[in-house]
Amino acid sequence: MFLFLKYLSRTVHEELQFEHERKRLASSIKTIPNEDRHQIGEPRRDNNAQEACVSFTVWRKSLLINCNGFTVIDSRGDIVYRVDSYGGGRPREVILMDGAGKSVLTLRRLKKLLARLDDWLVYEGEVGDGGPSYKSGKLSRKKKPICCVRKRVGVFGAASNAIAYVCHAVPGKAREYVIEGSYANRSCKVLEESSRDVVAEIKRKEANLGGGSFGTEVFVLVVRPGFNCGFAMALVLLLDQMFS
Repeated sequence: MFLFLKYLSRTVHEELQFEHERKRLASSIKTIPNEDRHQIGEPRRDNNAQEACVSFTVWRKSLLINCNGFTVIDSRGDIVYRVDSYGGGRPREVILMDGAGKSVLTLRRLKKLLARLDDWLVYEGEVGDGGPSYKSGKLSRKKKPICCVRKRVGVFGAASNAIAYVCHAVPGKAREYVIEGSYANRSCKVLEESSRDVVAEIKRKEANLGGGSFGTEVFVLVVRPGFNCGFAMALVLLLDQMFS
């Protein structure tokens, strides 16, 4: 009984701490004026672009105690995505959740003979136990991944500023998107492979006063119309695994 009460007390404390940190972060880094706020998914005019886009503030920190992760806030100051991980090092799995804690996408390292550490499969929702693997050239999982994301290795046969590729999950299939730029500098673009259209972008977040920036721990994710916001955030998580 004592252990149960102790666990319950800690859970309540974490929830209160989470809400306190959310309000503090929203009030300290929100830069969009009240009249310019919008619902999630509704386009917002970016003064630096010719088309509408949706912008999110990404904080490279979990709001739970003793957790690593990310907190993603929309223009209204609401948490729309989060990642809470108690483990350190190089995890085998990363789960992107919505603000309520429901699994949106599961990212798993590809378990394959001679596979690189930075080959990842992306699944919708939550995936059960047992990592993905290949047997006889075919995926052995019942749940199909939606894509594979690979860190660029080598310099031949690729654009000089490409850092990662988004491919079909089936081996040997063509690339769908290419990621260019520098994640370390929080300056990346996700481009459609065929058209070279920019579908998402990672930028440094500029401070309201003084003309400085928030560094690399707080930055902006800009998503163009027609590109899934959750998937764009999943690419941010994978870039963080590859280059941090």
